[in-house]
Amino acid sequence: MYLLYNILLYLVALPLLPFHLLRMLFRGKTRQGVRERFGFFADGRFSALQGRKVLWIHAVSVGETRAAVPLVKALKKRFPEYALVMSNMTETGRAVAEGIKEIDHRIYFPYDFPWVMERVFRRLAPDLAVIVETEIWPNFMRSASRRGVPVVLVNGRISDRSFPRYRRMRFCVEPVIRQFALMCMQSDLDAERIVAMGAPTERVEVTHNLKFDMQAGGLSRVEPAEIRRKFRLPGGCGIWVAASTHAGEEEQVLEAYRRLLLDGVELLLILVPRHPDRCRAVGELLASRDLSFVLRSEIAKETADLPSGTILLVDSIGEVLEFYTVADLVFVGGSLVPVGGHNVLEASLLGKPVLFGPHMHNFKEISRLLIEARGGVSVAGVDELYQRATGLLADPELGRAMGAGGYALLEENRGATEHTVKAIEGMLENR
Repeated sequence: MYLLYNILLYLVALPLLPFHLLRMLFRGKTRQGVRERFGFFADGRFSALQGRKVLWIHAVSVGETRAAVPLVKALKKRFPEYALVMSNMTETGRAVAEGIKEIDHRIYFPYDFPWVMERVFRRLAPDLAVIVETEIWPNFMRSASRRGVPVVLVNGRISDRSFPRYRRMRFCVEPVIRQFALMCMQSDLDAERIVAMGAPTERVEVTHNLKFDMQAGGLSRVEPAEIRRKFRLPGGCGIWVAASTHAGEEEQVLEAYRRLLLDGVELLLILVPRHPDRCRAVGELLASRDLSFVLRSEIAKETADLPSGTILLVDSIGEVLEFYTVADLVFVGGSLVPVGGHNVLEASLLGKPVLFGPHMHNFKEISRLLIEARGGVSVAGVDELYQRATGLLADPELGRAMGAGGYALLEENRGATEHTVKAIEGMLENR
């Protein structure tokens, strides 16, 4: 199986690598990041790890990194003698990781070539590896197994879309997942599915969803007026935050926004594309529709509050919770187009009413629970988005009630972090 995987990996990856690397460099990514993906690190990069136990945590992108924050904080508190190293696949995930002070070192996740993984394991020498959500990298797992490094899967989930593919490829998947020392799954269904894929039952636990354990941090003590001043947001004007949007969604959000403005609603839209490097294309879209906008990176140049009808186009990372703090209404993207959705609970954390589209297969259970708690509403398209936004902006009490329902859902489902830490503690005690 490994021979077949590596042959396919080289056949597929090698022709694409030059394009990928050039794209990274042209987008301003550092040479260090490129080197790290091949397992090359600057001399002395890990000198601070010498003599310390190391716990390697891998989180693919923004969503997984944010979900891991409560776990990272808990692990640092419970095991202060360990150095925590976090790897990310994407630049946006890495940017979020930079803001987690409990992390001792940050790296880009290396390409899954066998020689690359061997280099990284040799340099890091981890005592334990933690994979956030369901990332299955055969050569990573094989290198860990060869060196006797237990790997724990946390917040694991198997989506409706991926499960049939995994089942069809069980002959390839089973040898890899059987190398996990422990698999902490979000739900009973996820546990049943990973067992059906070949995981040993005795290594599977249901520890529930880490996303319910998110914290607002210092934002709970920050006055909304202070955030409004920071971003030049006007008082007495409704704020609609459309976050984590993708191509094909901005058009629908903008049409709904246009209709609201034509209705005479005093409103400002904060538009947060999921990938900040798309802001140039989104800016061209706004200009083509004669919509006035200001980039977040240029907001300091503004001397007066932005007027109603303006769009604040966010080309930064890590500020979405601040925007949610002052929002009257939140729409979470990746859901009006078939991406699979993004984390709607971040809006609930700040007590905000949240709208999302029908394509939530990556957050199927969370979106169902949020709808049942009356903390969120699914909209099928631009017409429903406009209608729901109209109702919520016209009835602030309804919005507050929805926000309270979402926050109550979070409170009722907390505890996954503690369960997960206990499971990891059991692994470390056996080291």
